[in-house]
Amino acid sequence: MEPISLRTPLALLLSSLGMIAALWWWLATPISLSRAPIDPAAKLQCVSYAPFRGAQTPLVPTTHISAEQIAQDLAQLAAITDCIRTYSTENGLDQVPAIAGKVGLKVIQGIWLSSNRLKNLAQISIAAALSKEHPDVITALVVGNEVLLRGEMTASDLAAYIRSVKPQVTVPVTYADVWEFWLRNREVYEAVDFVTIHILPYWEDIPVRAKFAVGHVDDIRKRMVVAFPGKEILIGETGWPSAGRMREGALPSRANQARVVSEILDLAKREGFRVNLIEAFDQPWKRQLEGTVGGYWGLIDATQRAVKYPPGQQVSNYPLWKLQMGGGMALSAVVFLVGWLTLRRRPWQPRLASWLAVGTSATVGGMLLGIAVDKMYYESYGTGGWLQWGLLLAAAIASPMLCANAAMSGRPLPTFLELLGPRDGRTGSALTALLGVVLIVTTLIAAATALGFVFDPRYRDFPFAALTMAVVPFAALMLVNRPNEGVRPIAESAFAGLLVATALYTGFNEGNQNWQSMWTCVIYLLLAITLLRARAAQIPG
Repeated sequence: MEPISLRTPLALLLSSLGMIAALWWWLATPISLSRAPIDPAAKLQCVSYAPFRGAQTPLVPTTHISAEQIAQDLAQLAAITDCIRTYSTENGLDQVPAIAGKVGLKVIQGIWLSSNRLKNLAQISIAAALSKEHPDVITALVVGNEVLLRGEMTASDLAAYIRSVKPQVTVPVTYADVWEFWLRNREVYEAVDFVTIHILPYWEDIPVRAKFAVGHVDDIRKRMVVAFPGKEILIGETGWPSAGRMREGALPSRANQARVVSEILDLAKREGFRVNLIEAFDQPWKRQLEGTVGGYWGLIDATQRAVKYPPGQQVSNYPLWKLQMGGGMALSAVVFLVGWLTLRRRPWQPRLASWLAVGTSATVGGMLLGIAVDKMYYESYGTGGWLQWGLLLAAAIASPMLCANAAMSGRPLPTFLELLGPRDGRTGSALTALLGVVLIVTTLIAAATALGFVFDPRYRDFPFAALTMAVVPFAALMLVNRPNEGVRPIAESAFAGLLVATALYTGFNEGNQNWQSMWTCVIYLLLAITLLRARAAQIPG
């Protein structure tokens, strides 16, 4: 029997490694583009610029960006664009026109309007003075950005502000907002010199898939040309995020960002209209307002300050795929090794189902490890975020190994009572206790995220990769080593009910086009079924 015993796990291991390699070869396949998103030989028309790095944020009023930092940014941007758009004169942004002029950049100067009248007047005064000081640099003033969308001002008040600015400057004056708000507030059109619209397919009320984004931008622009004849239509913001959660069928990714930007630039060149991309640099501070996706609209990475899509290089969602594939293969091999070493200490012939459970856990973990690490890197924000996703990833790595040991030892998945219940009923096995801790951590994080998708879903990320790595081994262990006796524990039943209810609601709320949501909901249900199958021995009174 010994040769058969060795051949079975070896065949499963080789199959596991082959599937991991095949998956990563497929995931890493680069996309083909008709033109590079960034081409020094054909500079971008204009890009939105904000100077904030790391923990710097305009949400803290005292934040002030130094001239040296701005100069570094603008020198880099001058190599890829001829123009930048700013949104405010605060936080050191009043220094931008002077520095931009030195490197040959034009500036569309922003004036930030809000419900604070005194700040509005100060912004207008500074921007008007800058336009007079730098007439060869500032090409237009944007009086307010999405103030109607935010509901901080009426259209009539906004139009009054715009008219008050015009006599003070000699450059064209406009206002910028989402395209629908121009159609709803036509009186603003009469006050501006040209119309600046924002078309963000990802953020539409009905999100647009990346492959349809350029068609959507084209349709909306032509619609606005008809609605507002006689004045130029500038697309003041358009683009696509490179990371973050799906919205229906709209998936943020490196490849999708490169594709959308490339196709929009091609369209602008063919149709002869002006377009400003959002944005130059990734802005981490926006994640506080918009979740992960808010921080990844840039064409340049916030940390390395490097262009995401260098000319002449292929675009892949996973540029480090070989390292990620190698890590997944290593995890798979370790899971099989744990199972084999467990058998050496308990020399009996395991059932085929036990090895299948180990193989399934190893393969799933190996396939998803690289994705889980990638998601943790991009989606963790702040101490709480790093702690939550770090704990989930640790549980995801530990789960297949601990479950492999339990499967080969004949031990079932422990209940919460074995760790937290009366002292007489607690487990004496360190490995069982550790497996129980991993199960509890996974269940708590799953419940917390599930509730988040019910009560505050708009900006939350789907933890499908790490959660799957952790839950599949639990389910496999429960199938092969299910306890035959005992009562159903109350804690597990309560969590199972919560997960079922939230999964059904989330699946309906997010829609069936959102595969990240559907995947996550399936794993919630799998964890719920696993918890419902738990049995706890009754402790004598």
